[in-house]
Amino acid sequence: MSSTDKIVLIDDDRVVGEIVSGLAGSMGLQCAVTRTPDEFFRHIGPETGVIILDLVMPEMDGIEILRLLGERQCKARIILMSGINIRVIETAKKLAQSLGLTVVGHLQKPFPIPQLQQMLTANFSGEKPDSPQKEEQLEIPDEDLYRAIERKEFVLYYQPQINIATGVVTGVEALSRWNHPQLGLVFPDNFISRIENLGLMDNFCWATAERALDEVRQFSRINGHLPRLAINVSVSSLRDLKFPDIFMNLARKYDFPAERIVLEITESGLMEFSLALDVLTRLRMRNFQLSIDDFGTGYSMMKQLQNVPAIELKIDKTFVMHMHSNHADLVMVEKIIEMGHELEMEVIAEGVETDEQLRMLRERGCDGVQGYLFSRALPPDELVEWLQNYRAQKLH
Repeated sequence: MSSTDKIVLIDDDRVVGEIVSGLAGSMGLQCAVTRTPDEFFRHIGPETGVIILDLVMPEMDGIEILRLLGERQCKARIILMSGINIRVIETAKKLAQSLGLTVVGHLQKPFPIPQLQQMLTANFSGEKPDSPQKEEQLEIPDEDLYRAIERKEFVLYYQPQINIATGVVTGVEALSRWNHPQLGLVFPDNFISRIENLGLMDNFCWATAERALDEVRQFSRINGHLPRLAINVSVSSLRDLKFPDIFMNLARKYDFPAERIVLEITESGLMEFSLALDVLTRLRMRNFQLSIDDFGTGYSMMKQLQNVPAIELKIDKTFVMHMHSNHADLVMVEKIIEMGHELEMEVIAEGVETDEQLRMLRERGCDGVQGYLFSRALPPDELVEWLQNYRAQKLH
């Protein structure tokens, strides 16, 4: 038994205490059953592996206990439990996470004993569900970024987009990577904001767009089909009134039809709305397609969505990831699909990794998907091979 094999339960229901302690004992785990806050905190220590916390308590509710655990920088994994509405439990989970606590699950009373057993098995076998791993940020000097743009060290990987109804590949999204000479492949979280802060975004974006148009046109000749190409557009591009004309000239240079180009914009890109609307409207007049990326994660779009001439709405992967277990995320997915269709937009879900997610999206009428269930983002040569080997099939 390790030093963190102890469970501490706080619940004023004596029957629940007996059930949990009996289950823990059968699994070879220590379990302290407490009914008051004072008793609970006496049992919390470095040896505590899992806390099972009832949110509704007579002396001190579970929210107050979470706040105190946060102040103590408690490292134990927490299972929330209550008979109240599931949305309240999910809100309490988000609060706990904001306090630096690790919530690994929730139980709604009356809960099935096998559900609790599964959670305990996972958390005492080295697994930590629902505990996201943050990508380590790299320490990269500014001069490396200047050099990278000058030497064209940034490359593109492409992730296929699939039509749910037909299984056909409808497009690819171009995603930037940095082929660093010492560090290897570096992901955008480590360089996009830095490039913007250094005032290099325009040069970076035009180089990216030109590479994407050239590469996709080249491998479309090999594959015999020109997919829609999705390219992310920066905030600075939406402030540039010359952007539509420059991009049109670039598309003509590579003989790439404007209607096969999807420019993805984020909610943050629409904060300066009047200027952005000017640029977006003229892009649509030139037949470029517009997609609203990461929808639901920002603050500006709900009010302005109806005014943006977009043809596509993308559900952010943070909602897709937990929609099978988080009711609030599922509602967001459902409403985004409904809203998109009401506004005559296609809806694409990002970050689809499981058959269950695909099934739930299909049942709710989502139009397209992209994610690891089909393919990770691929470099051009691997994408050509993937497209040649891929066989469209109905996703039912």
